[in-house]
Amino acid sequence: MCDTCGCQSNHGNDTKLVEINRSLLEANDALARKNRQHVEALGAVAINLISSPGAGKTTLLEKTAEIAAGTLDFAVIEGDIETERDAERIRAKGIPAIQLTTGGACHLDAKLVHKGIHLLEDQIGHERPKIIFIENVGNLVCPATFDLGEHKRVVMVSVPEGSDKPAKYPRAFLGSDLFIITKIDLLEFFDFSLDEAIECARRINPTIKTMALSAKTGQGMEQWMNYLKDL
Repeated sequence: MCDTCGCQSNHGNDTKLVEINRSLLEANDALARKNRQHVEALGAVAINLISSPGAGKTTLLEKTAEIAAGTLDFAVIEGDIETERDAERIRAKGIPAIQLTTGGACHLDAKLVHKGIHLLEDQIGHERPKIIFIENVGNLVCPATFDLGEHKRVVMVSVPEGSDKPAKYPRAFLGSDLFIITKIDLLEFFDFSLDEAIECARRINPTIKTMALSAKTGQGMEQWMNYLKDL
C-alpha cells in the first residue's frame, strides 16, 4: 500500500496524518473537477472501473471492443503499478489506449489521470470517443477514496472472489453507480451467491445498478452494451 492515501497509519501522530490526507484529497478533488470538464469538452463520458486484480476489467473492455465493432467509439486510460501489458491488449483490439504506471502506488489519482487525458488527446487527434474508460489499479480499497473526474464509477467482483466482497469493501460500493458480477460462466464451480452479493451491495447503496455477465461467453453483455449506449 502507499502513503499518499493514508493506508499506512502513523498512530504516533494521527492529527498530522489526518491534516495531510485532507489536504491531499482537497487538491485531488479540485483537479478531478477540471478533468471532468476536460472530458466533457471532448464530448465524452468518463467511467472509472475498479476491482480487485483479476476480476476481468481488461477482458471486459476487450469484449466490449469486439461487440461494439465501430458502433460505439471509446478510448481507455489504463492504470497499473508497472508494465504496458493491459494497454497493449486494448490497442490490439483497435482501441486507443494510454498506459499510466504508478510505480508502486495502489491507485490512480486525479493528477495522473489529468496527464492521461492529455496523452490520450494527442493519440486520438480529431477523433471524439463517446466514452473514456479509466481502468484503475487492481484494488477495492484505495481507488474508492479518489475522485478521478469520472462521471460514472463501476465496481466489479468476479465469481471466484466470493459473494462476500460488498460486505468486506463497502466503500467501493457506496460510491459506485453500477455493480458488475463477472465470470458467471464459473458459477457452477464456486460457492458464489448472486442474490447475496446483490442484496449486500444494495444494503450499502440502495441506488446502485447491478448486472451479471461473462465476457468469455458473452452472457449478459447485451445489458452492459445497452448501459453504455444509454449514457
